[in-house]
Amino acid sequence: MQRISILSFFVFSAVAFSVRGQAPTFHADVAPIVYQNCTQCHRVGEIGPMPFTTYEEVSEHGAFISYVTSMGYMPPWTPDPEFATLRGERFLTASQIEVLSDWYDAGMPEGNPADNPGLPEFPEGSQIGEPDLVLEMPEPYAHGGDMQEQYQVFVLETGVTEETEIRAIEIRPGNAAIAHHTLIAYTESPTSIAGAEALDAADPEPGYESFGDYGVNVEDFLFGGWVPGSSPTEFPSTIGKKIGPDGRLLLQMHYGPSAVDETDLTHLNLFFAEDPIQREVDLLLMTVNSLTAPFFIPANETPTFHGIFEIEDDISVLSITPHCHLLGQAWEVYAVSANGNDTIPMISIPEWDFNWQGIFSYPALKHIPAGYKIHAFCTYDNTANNPNNPHDPPEWMSWGDLTGDEMFVVFFQFVDYLPGDENIVMSTADEDTRIVYQTDNLFPAWPNPNRSGQEVTIGFHLNEGADVTLDLLDFRGRMVDTWMPEQSFAAGHHQRTFVLGELNSGTYFYRMTTSLGTVRSHVIQVID
Repeated sequence: MQRISILSFFVFSAVAFSVRGQAPTFHADVAPIVYQNCTQCHRVGEIGPMPFTTYEEVSEHGAFISYVTSMGYMPPWTPDPEFATLRGERFLTASQIEVLSDWYDAGMPEGNPADNPGLPEFPEGSQIGEPDLVLEMPEPYAHGGDMQEQYQVFVLETGVTEETEIRAIEIRPGNAAIAHHTLIAYTESPTSIAGAEALDAADPEPGYESFGDYGVNVEDFLFGGWVPGSSPTEFPSTIGKKIGPDGRLLLQMHYGPSAVDETDLTHLNLFFAEDPIQREVDLLLMTVNSLTAPFFIPANETPTFHGIFEIEDDISVLSITPHCHLLGQAWEVYAVSANGNDTIPMISIPEWDFNWQGIFSYPALKHIPAGYKIHAFCTYDNTANNPNNPHDPPEWMSWGDLTGDEMFVVFFQFVDYLPGDENIVMSTADEDTRIVYQTDNLFPAWPNPNRSGQEVTIGFHLNEGADVTLDLLDFRGRMVDTWMPEQSFAAGHHQRTFVLGELNSGTYFYRMTTSLGTVRSHVIQVID
């Protein structure tokens, strides 16, 4: 009897929203979308320029939220999800965007606070939790407001007394307004350490100037990195990095031009491995040396450059980072077998945005067999039609370290391949954000709208282990299909994919019922 009443309430609510056009409210409809997709960055201490944690904060910027989400500018995610699946994908479904738009158009009603799912529990001073070790620049660096760029390298002692294994690296720029990018190298070479410390001592400013590199040879060129839009680097169990008491981290800060005097105090969060590291992460780097043509970009042209290199030994790729500057328009990277019969998509960025780059990791290790060739394409727009062109009128361009120059670089973090690597999962959705939900949650389906015969992905989060049933219902609340009969799941995030059967176009509802008495549901649209 109780189950019938819950279903009746669900159907009544859904019909009221769909048929009568009842406006969505903040607590019931908007807060779940914002908390899951926006608040991680839009909260005090993070990169978002304003917090989105309360009704008052979100409604104050309702017009802005409606506009940037409808344009696809927010959340910032430039890779094409149809080309390759990446970890931590940030984008809204069409139905979520519609909810935000309808809410704003209706005057942003608050609704009943009891309907709010509760603000996730975010860690302070980090996006992923409490670090085991925090390393900081020795003192703040003053960047002059003379519209000049600067590469400054800072020598960081590790402070550890024995070899220490690292499972995650998080760079926290002290002043994101001037931080162009951050790279961290690691060295245990006495010669390189002495050289870096000598350069530091000779420079009157904190750190030392070194454009494009670290000024000394290093064993690990990319221990960690940060660009606008990137997330912390996390490694799966038994894979990671190592530091020792005799080693040094070299923090390279590229500061962009500024019209006013600025200061920066960047720090680094390190998280120690819980399981022994069996394989250390290595780096492959594709640069202009791999291009099929010289890297020159004439004025008023839109050339595409093609880089190729062959994989000599089987590898498992953890992440990919394409990089160019303001002329960049699009990237596409894939691997092809020697016989041409197999292609492995790696990343596609159809609309490159210099302000939202990223170190993009894969949900599971990506095996690239020996003999495969990695192909990378980047298109540049050096015409007056490119609003980001640093030169007016356009000028002949080539390689350079400054923002007004150009680059063609692709970073690949990898480990030597072992059988079974394809099954090593980097993380799950709740681990990406470390969101702790106050109640069990069912997430919006993807893709939505969808078509009969196509696959649909459903995610849900359990605060504790339970038996879960997923059902599909029609507009009137009648059972259409049981996607998943009662099945036991542990606490945490789970994701399942189902095939939509032969369905007529219209509005349907998928419902999660748990053995703990939780009932959650979402709308899914089926189209011709």
